[in-house]
Amino acid sequence: MSIDKQSEIAANLQIGPTTLGMVRIYVEGEGVDLPLDFEPDEAEEIAEELLAAAKMAREMGAPAPQGGTRKPRR
Repeated sequence: MSIDKQSEIAANLQIGPTTLGMVRIYVEGEGVDLPLDFEPDEAEEIAEELLAAAKMAREMGAPAPQGGTRKPRR
């Protein structure tokens, strides 16, 4: 599956620090239990990539995902 292909897969995403000083991105869904640990510097790089992708999606006029919600603009 490519990154630009729509999917019906639902998953929960949790992000937080671990007791070992790592940043964990935890993905849980049907048949998936995936803890991903990153050094703080790597986590910051991921955050920057997420922000850049969000900006590009806004510029493309991306609609809200099916069944998703958008935060109201202020």
